[in-house]
Amino acid sequence: MLSVLDIFRIGIGPSSSHTVGPIRIAKRFVDGLARTGVLTDVENIRVELQGSLALTGEGHATPKAVILGLMGLEPETLDPAQADTQMAQVFADKAISLCGQKNIAFDPASDIVFDYDTAPDLHPNGMKMLALDIQSSVITEQVYYSTGGGFIASREQLLTPLKDDIVPGQIKVRYPFGSAAELLELCERENKTIHEIIYANEDGFRPRAQTNDMLDKITQVMMDCIDRGLQTEGILPGGLEVKRRAPGIWQKLMATPTSNEREQLFDWLNVYAMAVNEENAAGGQVVTAPTNGAAGILPSVIRHYCLEGDKKRPQKNVKNLRKFLLTAGGIGLLYKQRASISGAEMGCQGEVGVACSMAAGGLAAVWGGTPLQVASAAEIGMEHNLGLTCDPVGGLVQIPCIERNAIGAVKAANAARLALHAADQMKVSLDQVIETMRQTGLDMSSKYKETSQGGLAVNVVEC
Repeated sequence: MLSVLDIFRIGIGPSSSHTVGPIRIAKRFVDGLARTGVLTDVENIRVELQGSLALTGEGHATPKAVILGLMGLEPETLDPAQADTQMAQVFADKAISLCGQKNIAFDPASDIVFDYDTAPDLHPNGMKMLALDIQSSVITEQVYYSTGGGFIASREQLLTPLKDDIVPGQIKVRYPFGSAAELLELCERENKTIHEIIYANEDGFRPRAQTNDMLDKITQVMMDCIDRGLQTEGILPGGLEVKRRAPGIWQKLMATPTSNEREQLFDWLNVYAMAVNEENAAGGQVVTAPTNGAAGILPSVIRHYCLEGDKKRPQKNVKNLRKFLLTAGGIGLLYKQRASISGAEMGCQGEVGVACSMAAGGLAAVWGGTPLQVASAAEIGMEHNLGLTCDPVGGLVQIPCIERNAIGAVKAANAARLALHAADQMKVSLDQVIETMRQTGLDMSSKYKETSQGGLAVNVVEC
């Protein structure tokens, strides 16, 4: 079992797989050099980006991520405002300090290679790291994969034989489950809700108070991201000249506070989701939920439906917020463990589709749904995102990604409502829709899986 806190990671935009993952990979590689005692012999680092990391890495800020990781920074704690300055300094000096321990010559223009010809065999997001000595001989090399949502794995990890197709875990949890059916059976047998089952499992990772603190921090980062997005105007970076739209929509909503909220329902969900994803596109701090490209859906639903009174102070609504995140996180674990949350593997159904499913389940739980209704909400949320492609224009997480989060938030709320009107098991189960998503992703052409080689990416002029 993974922890739900593995699903919700604090990082920087614009991509969990192309930015957060490569930061972690580069740092892990340098930490390994130091741990094995060879860092002092290193005179150069070469990074080869493969697959989707090569094809859309430039637009997803992957070179910047590599540099930040080599410097020893971590996505959870780095200052987004300083990141561009630190990257620019490396480009200017053509030198870098590896985790603050060894200064070497490093020219990003030549030492970070976009390898368009190598098709990674184990995962579409491949990243080869090489450490070279003064004679340019290879000291060590390692292949890693950024597997979505900020998760990373070495080649050796992915090649390790699995027993019953299950990755062996380091933590024994109280209520292990490998499917939605098993999770629902646990709820019935133990007379617990889904979030109570997840809570008990999280207790195996850390004390309950620490889990609560981390859940509360995640919520606060989400709400802070919305607030920044609502207030920050301007043009998003990358060359598409996409204008931030959330501030304008927000100003219109605030100018008519007495308007019929039913008429404005979509506007509220839209503006919150777009605020987050415009921040993400600008490289700001976001929470993977379960990825950066889909980071706006859960915060939007939380902000509109789970907060009462002062929406900037989620502490007042702590029980509902924790219930939402634990439930949504539990659903996210099912997708991560049984399929994938990587756009490079599944297309956008694995990102926005999964986020919509998670948000629908979390909202159904907050609205008092039974575990079965929660699972049904999650199933509906995914069922109507099946086959969703990932074809970002210009390789940037902007078109159609920002609007797609707004649509996903609206779908999530509707899925939760539909589920609460049904007391019995739907014809399609959550496990069946997860397996359908997996099969659909495998069948989908690589043109539509974060490569920008098909769909909108080739039919929309970039400038």
